[in-house]
Amino acid sequence: MKKLTLLLFSLLVLGLAFQSCSNSTKTYAEKQADEEKAIKDFIKTKNIKVISSDEFLKDTTTAENEYAFFSNEGIYLHVDKKGGTLPKTNDVILTRFLEINIATGDSTLSNYYDNTSIDQFRYTKTSTSTYGQFFMEQSQKAYMLTAYGSAVPAGWLLPLLYVGDGAKIKVLVPSAQGHSTAQQYVTPYFYEIEYKIY
Repeated sequence: MKKLTLLLFSLLVLGLAFQSCSNSTKTYAEKQADEEKAIKDFIKTKNIKVISSDEFLKDTTTAENEYAFFSNEGIYLHVDKKGGTLPKTNDVILTRFLEINIATGDSTLSNYYDNTSIDQFRYTKTSTSTYGQFFMEQSQKAYMLTAYGSAVPAGWLLPLLYVGDGAKIKVLVPSAQGHSTAQQYVTPYFYEIEYKIY
């Protein structure tokens, strides 16, 4: 009887283990579908009006709660304040930001609450691409660099083609245009970002 009970208990544990494994091993396509749904749900919940990038490019501004959708990148951009001079190659960009995981709704990272820290990166623009590298100077914290590495997410760089010094934006960044963790876990993020050219 003890052997039968032990056998049944073992089968139950194995069954639960297999069920748990099958739930956590989604394919990349399934994770992308979940990501798309999370973004759509976020847009619906926040009552966001989406306009095309072509419409945005007419004057590179957005109305209240209006986001321009850049279909090639999957990025949604809202401009609160356009700012002044556009950045050029080798400019240092200082940033204040708030990061929210769109899938969970959790605030995951921010430097708004630390008056001693401003994240910074060196901006580079070529004829075919833009990129940036986070770096840290002495007596400074670097939240993005520490959490995700030195590469600036593409979702942070695209707005700098349209906004400049002193700009304030909001942006929905799909995993493919995000930082290393976003890409690894196929997680979209929402950001509020302020840019200052140093």
